[in-house]
Amino acid sequence: MKLNLRNPIIFFDIESTGLSVSHDRIVEICAVKVLLNGDREIKTRRINPTIPISEEAQKIHGISNEDVKDCPTFKQIAKSLAEWMKGCDFAGYNSFKFDLPLLAEEFLRAGVDFDFRKRKMIDVQNIFHKMEQRTLVAAYKFYCHKDLENAHSAEADTVATLEVLEAQLDRYKDDLKNDVGFLAEFSMRSRFADYAGRIVYDDKDVPVFNFGKHKGKAVTDVLKAEPSYYSWMMEGDFTLDTKKVLTDIYLSMRNDR
Repeated sequence: MKLNLRNPIIFFDIESTGLSVSHDRIVEICAVKVLLNGDREIKTRRINPTIPISEEAQKIHGISNEDVKDCPTFKQIAKSLAEWMKGCDFAGYNSFKFDLPLLAEEFLRAGVDFDFRKRKMIDVQNIFHKMEQRTLVAAYKFYCHKDLENAHSAEADTVATLEVLEAQLDRYKDDLKNDVGFLAEFSMRSRFADYAGRIVYDDKDVPVFNFGKHKGKAVTDVLKAEPSYYSWMMEGDFTLDTKKVLTDIYLSMRNDR
């Protein structure tokens, strides 16, 4: 079943130097833009991360430091990429946990204001896990009845994710609506205030911490009772986006005094 779209939607996948959102960088990005008429535009770009690619990451995606040494940096392509993505909704496979936070972090480092929170976002893996509970390779085999060639290649994984979502709409047509808003809501496990999921919204739309000793507690309550916690997080190993969200809450709390 083809997607029923109100806005163009971009399926994307990234390969990186490692698994730390706050420290690692993108080395390859593939994005498939599906237009309202069903046409597709595919962009695949290798990027010089400006830091070494870990051996562990190289073993997974096969991209070496030599492969990307002459490629543009993310900062060099950030503005044109943001313009190309403007007005689109987004989808990916396991994107809420890593790809989306890392891409958002790269835009922040480049000084480009691109707010994914204003767009609908679908995580195809979450739909899969709610229905069947498997990996992308297994999902592709299960839904599309094909073997996934070149797994962990950004383009192969991205195109496979698009095909899996279309097949999910066919398979679960009685349970899933062919609507990006519905799919975004259905695939969302928690309502994150920040991309890394350190701060989430509770059932009353109150931002609460989602980690550590204050997990489940309202951010404002913690900052009032323990003001030093703000400084600890701002100096700690958290993403720029998490620090930005925390600062917005902190300043709003001070302005309400």
